[in-house]
Amino acid sequence: MLIAHLADLHLGYRAYHRLAPGGINIRERDVALAFRAVIDKLIQLEPQLIVIAGDVFHSVRPSNAAIADAFRQFARMSAALPNTYTVIIAGDHDTPRAVETGNILRLFAEIPRIVVADQEARMVALPQIAASVFCVPHPAVTENYDYQPDPNADVNVLTLHGSFSDEELIKLHDYGGHYFDVADLHPERWDYVALGHYHKRTELAPNMFYAGAIERVSNNLWAEAGPDQEKGFLTFETHSRTSRFHKIETRPVIDLPRIFDANQLTADELNARIRKLVGGIKGGVEGKIVRLVIQDVTREQFKDLDHKLIREYKAQALHFHLDARRPQARVVVSGNKRYQTLEEELEAFVLHTWHPSTKEIDKQKVLDLAKIYLQQAGAADAAEITALAAEAESD
Repeated sequence: MLIAHLADLHLGYRAYHRLAPGGINIRERDVALAFRAVIDKLIQLEPQLIVIAGDVFHSVRPSNAAIADAFRQFARMSAALPNTYTVIIAGDHDTPRAVETGNILRLFAEIPRIVVADQEARMVALPQIAASVFCVPHPAVTENYDYQPDPNADVNVLTLHGSFSDEELIKLHDYGGHYFDVADLHPERWDYVALGHYHKRTELAPNMFYAGAIERVSNNLWAEAGPDQEKGFLTFETHSRTSRFHKIETRPVIDLPRIFDANQLTADELNARIRKLVGGIKGGVEGKIVRLVIQDVTREQFKDLDHKLIREYKAQALHFHLDARRPQARVVVSGNKRYQTLEEELEAFVLHTWHPSTKEIDKQKVLDLAKIYLQQAGAADAAEITALAAEAESD
């Protein structure tokens, strides 16, 4: 059996306040076009089973345009693949906080041969293709992972939306997913395990994968930059137990090499370095999403940058982010007074000054998350970082 594994579509995602013809946000259109390309490819491949492992939409209340386009694409897929069954589970982005709100994903269950699991863990039996899919949507992920396959099915698939306990994922990904240990899912019990939530394509076992997102939509967008972070979806052939990645063309996201020694350069040297780095982008910056981080930039240096040229980059690119960071705070001793570094101030605030809104919030975990944000953002404001981490922890 050929299984297609998609996840983290994030339809309706918006960014950068740039509009395409017709008034749609450009990044929303990018994601919609990537989804249409995925549907086109699925129709060519003709898999017997399609599993979508959560986060179909970017928010629990997507726009009418995003809903309508998603419905059209799923309906087109169903009509073109009369022998294919599709199973969709809800992710954290799809799941409203209040159960009585209802889930927009249920709309797609009105399309022939599409089954939706949005609230409870349950087995979906598909006797027409001799397969069963055990569905664990975001609200159903708990500490009990003793899921069992269907003894009456020839092919058993487990699909779950959550995060495996890994330091790399914690640093690079959105928060909000439940955590699990890979061994707890017992991939040896299943023909295939289809995971969602982590936006990078990742193999956890020969039959256990994150498909990754179909576009770059993470909070930490730059972690998905570069040619090694291609977007698309996976197929898995159960007979040969082989997987294959199907690439989808997406808008380029480029995180340029950082300039670490800005405080050792003259203004002319720094401007020349910027021109060289940006000029080295294949095909130029036009239409691309680009970041350039410059560390240890003094106020005087920043004033002397070639801002006219930077404005030209911003006009040409979809988004050009010049991330100029002031020199890091250092410990200074003046008489009997000692000034703290930013990390020391952060730790003192979280552990001793800040009072969480609920007792369930773990201060140490918030501090760990805040330090990760601090590393990502450079010398950003500690209080704002702490607020972000606290919000993530409370979710």
